[in-house]
Amino acid sequence: MTHLINHYATHQAEVRPEATAIVAGAKKLTYAELEQQSNRLANLLIRAGCERGDRICLFVDKTPAAVVAMHGVMKADCVYVPIDITSPTPRVQMILESCRPRLILVDESGVRLASESLSHMSETQSPMVGTMEASDVVGSQCVFYESDLLDAEPAPPGSKNAPCDPAHILFTSGSTGTPKGVVISHQNVVHFVDWGREYFGIGPDDRVSGHPPLHFDLSTFDIYGSIASGAELHMVPAKANLLPKLLSSFIRDSRLTQWFSVPSALTMMARSETIDHNDFPDLRRLLWCGEVLPTPTLIHLMERLPHIQFTNLYGPTETTIASSYYTVPECPTDPQEQIPIGEACTGEQLFVLDDQLQAVEQGTQGDLYISGEGLSLEYWEDRKKSEAVFLQPDERLGLPEKIYKTGDLAYQGKDGLFNFLGRNDSQIKSRGYRIELGEIETAMNALGILKDCAVVGVPTGGFEGTAICCAFVPEAEADVTSQVIRSQASGLLPRYMLPARWLSFESLPKTGNGKTDRKKLKEMFAEAMQAESQTVS
Repeated sequence: MTHLINHYATHQAEVRPEATAIVAGAKKLTYAELEQQSNRLANLLIRAGCERGDRICLFVDKTPAAVVAMHGVMKADCVYVPIDITSPTPRVQMILESCRPRLILVDESGVRLASESLSHMSETQSPMVGTMEASDVVGSQCVFYESDLLDAEPAPPGSKNAPCDPAHILFTSGSTGTPKGVVISHQNVVHFVDWGREYFGIGPDDRVSGHPPLHFDLSTFDIYGSIASGAELHMVPAKANLLPKLLSSFIRDSRLTQWFSVPSALTMMARSETIDHNDFPDLRRLLWCGEVLPTPTLIHLMERLPHIQFTNLYGPTETTIASSYYTVPECPTDPQEQIPIGEACTGEQLFVLDDQLQAVEQGTQGDLYISGEGLSLEYWEDRKKSEAVFLQPDERLGLPEKIYKTGDLAYQGKDGLFNFLGRNDSQIKSRGYRIELGEIETAMNALGILKDCAVVGVPTGGFEGTAICCAFVPEAEADVTSQVIRSQASGLLPRYMLPARWLSFESLPKTGNGKTDRKKLKEMFAEAMQAESQTVS
């Protein structure tokens, strides 16, 4: 029985040592190599003075060596913190100051960012440095190099970690501008991985996509779900995310049997017409999570790929990968049909509650809460934020166990399935009407003339209250203007729900996780509105 995440790889190295574990372009790693190399790294970390619970920041690209680093850190009883190597230096500095790593691991792709980040830290604060596939030395704190890995002890070090101990910390965006660290334990990940590989039937004959970046929690299931099953993990190159034709070719050429990503990657392929009828003959299942997949995109995919199982997964980072699932039984016929987030995964519970933390009736909108095995331990060293959303058991409030306030709105239908309605802060009041922005997006996507769109609310301070703003990407070679969109949308939406402001894009801005950057869009609309008011005055 698996107790720690790294036990998956150890088991596979015992039963399938020569089987391929990871593929990234021309680079491959067998299970025996993954086990031995991570053992060597763990022993180097311990020799350098790393102790149980120490944080190790990973300034590494998405390569087989990165997976070795993750396992090596966990085998040393430490906690890994994946760094987005495309992040601006000030953000990374905040993460370093927050988690206070004992050591950072760097490959060539992370050298510049690591060097810049460390240059602003005092000598007493600066962590040690170890290099992996890096030719440049980062500062004077380097305690071991890539070459040292070859000479390190290949036997596994003794482990003292327990399942409840932290495995990694994922830093996500904070509302105050300061990244917040979500602490995820071994048992959090093991619970979901064991559920996922059983439900989806993942096995040694599978070839699984590794699409999300390593600092995004979806990658956790790709990596450990694949390794737990003895499957092959095929890492998707970053450049493919910008080219839908290349992404589709990757699925074909790698003969993937499972694909898991945020919806934007699927929308990009669908809108670019890069998927043929009965395409991807080896693909058996397609999973998405992180955002709402527009129903027209789902229809497009299901019509062309009738042999594939389509599953919608839902869950914030704070609840470890996903807490609910819904496998779509048949292709929708209505482009405005809402796809449920489904039912709770085994060991999880979803609740729709009112402001008094009381359950609402079926079909009634409320705040979505989650409890169960996936709940994060806490936010890293932030008691105030933790207490605001991780509510402890309280008999007076009728809370028998710890629950997490997602900040999302939902309702449970009479069929028992949960339906996502959007963020709590995506419900706005405009001209006296309460409006759910997600409903407007659904209508816009149903028009069939847009590649992509996002609707955000921007406070005006006047009678309007909050302006409804639509950012859109028109279909190629189509004469699509805001007037055309508004005219067609008026047949689906009441007048008061029609956007008042519009911005056209070649592609919508995305966050590092591939989600639509709504914060950036709000800023752009606010700037445009301010410039407009100054011109008028």
